Amino acid sequence: MSFTVLIPARLASTRLPNKPLADIGGLPMVVRVAQRVLLGQPLGGQPRVVVATDSADIMAACASHGVEAVLTRHDHPSGSDRLAEASSLLGLADEHIVVNVQGDEPLIDPDLVGAVAKLLTEQPQASMSTAAHAIDNEADFRNPNVVKVVLDLQGLALYFSRAPIPHWRDRPQNAEGAGAMDVPIQPQALRHIGIYGYRAGFLRQFPKLAQAPIETTEALEQLRAMWHGHRIAVHVTLKPPGLGVDTPQDLARVRRLITR
Repeated sequence: MSFTVLIPARLASTRLPNKPLADIGGLPMVVRVAQRVLLGQPLGGQPRVVVATDSADIMAACASHGVEAVLTRHDHPSGSDRLAEASSLLGLADEHIVVNVQGDEPLIDPDLVGAVAKLLTEQPQASMSTAAHAIDNEADFRNPNVVKVVLDLQGLALYFSRAPIPHWRDRPQNAEGAGAMDVPIQPQALRHIGIYGYRAGFLRQFPKLAQAPIETTEALEQLRAMWHGHRIAVHVTLKPPGLGVDTPQDLARVRRLITR
């Protein structure tokens, strides 16, 4: 299985300026992400890993550590637009599989990347693939920042939402008779993990699709694909997602974990 991992990276983070270049154990974060991806063991060998950026500084950091990078325009409204341009610059064929790994995920499970890519070879009816993990506590289930997904029999997404779905209407009382068990167990409530696989042809088409009302309401870009009739296959992993870096506090925690 041949596929390409694209890592979008830009310097315009407001909560953590110059985030892709933040030092983690002697390496820029975006380089850490690229190296982490290559630790996986997907069928057919390691993927091609390319950073897609609008920054000359990020290009230079990648070059100094042997990471392939491509320079894209600076005016893209979203990461998907940047990846679409990168796939064209790299000359990827329409059926070639591309996996989008965020540049602030230095602890991503490298085998998850290969699993998301492989899913598109197993689900030809899907235009995209992604991942999810079981939710086991009510705080996450009710947290709007934890995106939920509900699947059909074939493991294809029915809907993504910030709301607690599926709603458990007839949930039982707990053993003591006080309160209720609020996290569904059949079907299991699932937390969406923000990694995406695409066929390159669809990736180039995606930014041209009109925004969907449900996309803007939920602030979830993947709903645009579903609103236009495309299916999204979901790999359910037993491993919880690794810690991403959004704030200085996250960065400090990741530095401690990698140092250990």
